[in-house]
Amino acid sequence: MEKLFTKIANWVAHIAGLPPTFAVCCLIVVVWAVSGPFFGFSDTWQLVINTGTTVITFLMVFLIQNTQNRDGAAIQAKLDELIRVSAGHNHFIGIEHLTESEVEEIRDKCERAAKRHDEHIAAMAAKKAVAQKRTPKKHAA
Repeated sequence: MEKLFTKIANWVAHIAGLPPTFAVCCLIVVVWAVSGPFFGFSDTWQLVINTGTTVITFLMVFLIQNTQNRDGAAIQAKLDELIRVSAGHNHFIGIEHLTESEVEEIRDKCERAAKRHDEHIAAMAAKKAVAQKRTPKKHAA
């Protein structure tokens, strides 16, 4: 059952994102709007589009959320594997399960570390540039 749902969810998410699908939806809205005078802009006429769009939106929310959850989990698994096999810090594996404030704290620490690293690299480059200016260059005769 899970595999069937995944297959259907992937297919619907793919189809829903195609330009022709958008064009068909626009065409449906135009046909509905043009049919308004024929139906006297009745409550039933309005109910048709309201009900249709509500039901489709309701179902699409779950399908899209399912697809995004799986995509996010797959990306996390791939990133975790890259961290695991590299020189990265293994304590970053699984941080997606932490609270928002815990993740924000880790993010702030990483940003501060990156800034310190950038400042260190800039200082080293400045020292190297100064050293090169002070060293007299020998000209070939």
